[in-house]
Amino acid sequence: MKKIAQFFMGVKSEMKKVKFPNKKEMTTYSLATLAFILVFAIFFSITDFVLAFFNTWMVK
Repeated sequence: MKKIAQFFMGVKSEMKKVKFPNKKEMTTYSLATLAFILVFAIFFSITDFVLAFFNTWMVK
């Protein structure tokens, strides 16, 4: 039981060290994430269309 209490005391002390982002940082991180997702979605869509075109072109 003592080890469990020590574990949670350790968790509590480590959580005090955590720095949560403020509103401005959160907005910046969210926009960066959305931009990253958008760029890769476009990239993979174009790649899929090109490969599908060559696949149908080669079959004919």
